[in-house]
Amino acid sequence: MTATADSSPSLVPLIRQFVELLGKSAVLTSHDEMLVYECDGYVIEKQVPDIVVFPETTEQVSRIVRICNQFDVPFVPRGAGTSLAGGTLPVGGGVMICTSRMREIFEINLRDRYAIVQPGTVNLHLTQKLKGTGFHYAPDPSSQGACTIGGNVATNSGGPHTLKYGVTVNHVLGLEVVLPSGEIITMGGACQASPGYDLTGLFVGSEGTFGICTKIWVKLTRDTPAVRTMLGVFETVAQATEAISAIIAAGIVPAALEMMDQGIIGAVEAAFHFGFPLDAGAVLLIEVDGLEVEVDAEAVKVISICEQHAAREIRKANSPQERLLLWKCRKQAFGAIGRLSPSFCTQDGVVPRTRLPEILAFIQEMERKYALKIVNVFHAGDGNIHPILLFDERDPIQTQRVIQAGDEILQKCITLGGSVTGEHGIGVEKISLMNQLFTQIDLEVMGDVRQVFNPTGQCSPRKLLPTAGGCGMEHIERKSPGRRAAM
Repeated sequence: MTATADSSPSLVPLIRQFVELLGKSAVLTSHDEMLVYECDGYVIEKQVPDIVVFPETTEQVSRIVRICNQFDVPFVPRGAGTSLAGGTLPVGGGVMICTSRMREIFEINLRDRYAIVQPGTVNLHLTQKLKGTGFHYAPDPSSQGACTIGGNVATNSGGPHTLKYGVTVNHVLGLEVVLPSGEIITMGGACQASPGYDLTGLFVGSEGTFGICTKIWVKLTRDTPAVRTMLGVFETVAQATEAISAIIAAGIVPAALEMMDQGIIGAVEAAFHFGFPLDAGAVLLIEVDGLEVEVDAEAVKVISICEQHAAREIRKANSPQERLLLWKCRKQAFGAIGRLSPSFCTQDGVVPRTRLPEILAFIQEMERKYALKIVNVFHAGDGNIHPILLFDERDPIQTQRVIQAGDEILQKCITLGGSVTGEHGIGVEKISLMNQLFTQIDLEVMGDVRQVFNPTGQCSPRKLLPTAGGCGMEHIERKSPGRRAAM
């Protein structure tokens, strides 16, 4: 699999050391083989790495990092590549450290309610491993079937059940980390709490700029005794968002509260034939869980509130199979988008729940302004929106309109008191918006913290902060004419 013919002569000694450490099958240098690693789920910006390596152990990751430092070469970690903000983009080239072969589940301790996994463990695989034990790993991103727990740690991923159970950081007890120097350290561990600074909480969401996690202690959650899953059908998006606010205002905290608009409904129905009404403006997927004696009462309240806000129909999942099908439709909605457009860009902003009608009206305004088709599927309960902008990336004019529309939507989120990301991270996509979200002092403090972990800036350069060190962005300016320069 190794082909040094595509490589610069200056990289040959570096490649030789990687091959000695990992073997030929774990080192890619052929441009054709590395092309698949030129971007993650954010397809607008691309860059082929100089080398891709596949370690299987912490010690190998540490040695790879030390070799990169020896040759003064930047490096970036990558999991499954499902990230949606360019977090794994190898800006300026360098070495990509792929953790996809680090997928061992070391331990499942039900008595103390934790598991220890490698970062390449697919989120869903841990769920399947726990099936029948009475416990589960609560974070469940929509890309659960492909995304890795290491990637979830990098961006502090959420998911449909975030509203009640929290995001990834609420379920990570400890981390083993290879620092950008190559040193191996451990933060936290199996205990629920440890004295001193919460370095684990600091590392989660750092998007690979503090180092590479190689082992993760995750908290296990007991399965809920009872679940009720419902689908509310509404004529308009406005009616659905009003119902969302009313459900939360009534003191009900659903396990999940998801919305899909008409565009998504059509794509999902074509893919799965669930029987969604194609003329509906929006549907709400609502799930309540808890003790058997309380969930029925909560479900009745939810149905009543939806009816008060003009829901034309409420469907209930009457079997585990029906519930699974409803969730399949929601979690595979992004895959169904391929029926609507050759390319799409999924945005990720947050607004207060009460401002959902305003941000959705603004998204419709952007749809008209930029002559784009935008469909919506999002975590409505916590105001985490995911407008999906449809386009053809082969058309540079369409691509530029998508970038401009996405920026305006995120700027509006800030204006409404929200944030530019809820779970996808900043990556390279949103760096220019950080100055609008934070003061210069805020950004300088964040830079100082990163400097402690990553003093040379060689680990994930040009990510997360607008003042990031490392390689330049010239490739982005070539690939996407008119792309934001202030990165």
